[in-house]
Amino acid sequence: MKALLVMILFFSTSVIAPPHSLAITMPCSMVLEPMDEKLANAKGSVLIYKVQLRPPSSARTNVSILGVHLPPPSSYGNYDGYQGFAFIPGVISWQFMLDPSQEEESPTWAGRFDEITAEMEKAKVQVRLFNSRNAKLGPAILKSDIKNCH
Repeated sequence: MKALLVMILFFSTSVIAPPHSLAITMPCSMVLEPMDEKLANAKGSVLIYKVQLRPPSSARTNVSILGVHLPPPSSYGNYDGYQGFAFIPGVISWQFMLDPSQEEESPTWAGRFDEITAEMEKAKVQVRLFNSRNAKLGPAILKSDIKNCH
């Protein structure tokens, strides 16, 4: 009888409760790492949390990104900025401008997006090159996965 009770308890906690790796506690933050190991100084951070906008609307998820020591976008070709890019593979994506700070050498790039209603369990976040003249999104420079969120 005890063995049956232990098995039922084990089964119910492993099936009903989500595994820790899938459970996201908000707010959470994560480090964005460079795609190219030559960019040793390039890093970023992401803050993800619930925000209440314009009541009586429902809560939304905010994704805020900060990127530092990024190379000038033009060093990669026909790009003039960076965008934050958050996505759930095969489902949906969000992109938003990152604005440079006033530092002349190596500005800090930052931006946010407040309108996410999807669950973020499988999301990935990147800083990507962007050409504002033709709205062309370029390759990722920094990246991370929601499973790295703490």
